[in-house]
Amino acid sequence: MKQDRRLTIDAELRAQTPQSETPEDGPAENSADPQPKDSQTSKGKTISGYAIVWNSPSKDLGGFTEIVTPKALDGVDLSNVLMLNNHDYTQVLASVKAGTLTLETDDKGLHFIAQLPNTSFANDVYEEVQSGNVDSCSFGFDSDDDTDEWTKDDGGNITRTINQVKSLFDVSVVAVPAYDDTNVQVDTRSYEKFINQEKEPDDMAKQTIIDPNTNEDDNKTGVPAFEAYVRSHGETRDGLNTSGASAVIPKELITPVFQLKQSTYNLAQYATVKQVSSGSGTYPISTSRQAAVLATKEELADIADVDANMFTEVPFDVKTRAGKIALSNEVVEDAEVDIVSEVKTQLQQLVDNTDNTQIMGLLTGSSFAKATATSIDDLKKIFNVTLDPALTKMWLVNQSGFNYLDTLKDSEGRYLLQPNPTAPSGFTLLGAPVVMISDKLLANNADGTFPMIAGDLSQAVAVFRRNQVTAQWDKFDQFSQGLSVIVRNDYEVIDKSAAVNVALGTATSGK
Repeated sequence: MKQDRRLTIDAELRAQTPQSETPEDGPAENSADPQPKDSQTSKGKTISGYAIVWNSPSKDLGGFTEIVTPKALDGVDLSNVLMLNNHDYTQVLASVKAGTLTLETDDKGLHFIAQLPNTSFANDVYEEVQSGNVDSCSFGFDSDDDTDEWTKDDGGNITRTINQVKSLFDVSVVAVPAYDDTNVQVDTRSYEKFINQEKEPDDMAKQTIIDPNTNEDDNKTGVPAFEAYVRSHGETRDGLNTSGASAVIPKELITPVFQLKQSTYNLAQYATVKQVSSGSGTYPISTSRQAAVLATKEELADIADVDANMFTEVPFDVKTRAGKIALSNEVVEDAEVDIVSEVKTQLQQLVDNTDNTQIMGLLTGSSFAKATATSIDDLKKIFNVTLDPALTKMWLVNQSGFNYLDTLKDSEGRYLLQPNPTAPSGFTLLGAPVVMISDKLLANNADGTFPMIAGDLSQAVAVFRRNQVTAQWDKFDQFSQGLSVIVRNDYEVIDKSAAVNVALGTATSGK
């Protein structure tokens, strides 16, 4: 789901000093500006302000500014909105559902009053607001692009008007002084469409590159002819007149490396990771399923031996995995970016990819029990009966499986996935966190069902790490340099009963 963020500098953010518990006490000295009555009757720490200000132009968002109209929140469900610190879902300051956050629209904008919890980060936020160090707000939302309006004034300034907000996710107290890449994420498709509609032929360019003796209707003349000339690096010249001038054709323009947005995670964070000092051996891991009991002892009798295995001896055999890449010194010297640093980052990503592939291979292999779940009752049975209640359970699903879970409802029409800011995906199922990974890493099953791993990955899989080395060397005979990464590790199953490989949904084929 696309979530935009916008800064509200004119937030009128205030901190209300906690009220005295006795009527005789007067107002505290140096108190902030008066607050609404609901705020003043509270004895806790309260902040208030405006999360959105109507018709207030944003700063430049990449060629245009933006305003939100007073009708933009009409019909929007605000019952699940949270107040966060810097959009961090692990630092919830207040909630509409809990009754600690009040949101109301007025002539100026969306006004809020937040009753803060007695937590360290909330107290820090209160002190920063009260001192004036933090005076801005932000809001996370999803807009209805079909209702946007684009206008261009006589000075060439472009404005996007948001007439309807589809969803409001959170309002946040933020400490940024202006718009930047961390709080502005703009879907520019509608902007580009507007710009393309506004474009007009460049008459001066036509006069410069079009031969007046040629037919302008010929698709080999005019601007198309110049484009063909550029694309062919001067080889194609049909219909192009460059008398008295020469064309400068850039062959390469190096800019900072553009990072494609992709999911970055390492499944080893959920497994048990052990550092080992030898290439092979066994590692004792305490048994989680201990069923033995203590024997009755008579007075002065010898204590009986415990009839139980206290540890599981997990064997490991470290393998060496490595990769290298060569970079010419010409590329390194001529680039305007730190190519070597970028390559090192990519090599570390290969290490994470290796962990993910090996761990997923174990989880989806033959070591763990298989199960099918076509209904919520099937999931409850796996959660309540198949898996031991002592396990710290989680649900690991791919994108398609998460979408399937996100549509499940109970008998009263309530969605089964529950919002939880501490869960990796932001949701829990049956009280356990849901972790969503890419379909590329965990592909859908051939029969049309969705793969799901249920259980405790820390009890199911062990990662044994021996060493990791990143090397860089000069290759003088080739005027180049090499970079490599070498890891020595192993991946093993600890407890086969700690996880279940679930086929989620109804099969659609007989494969």
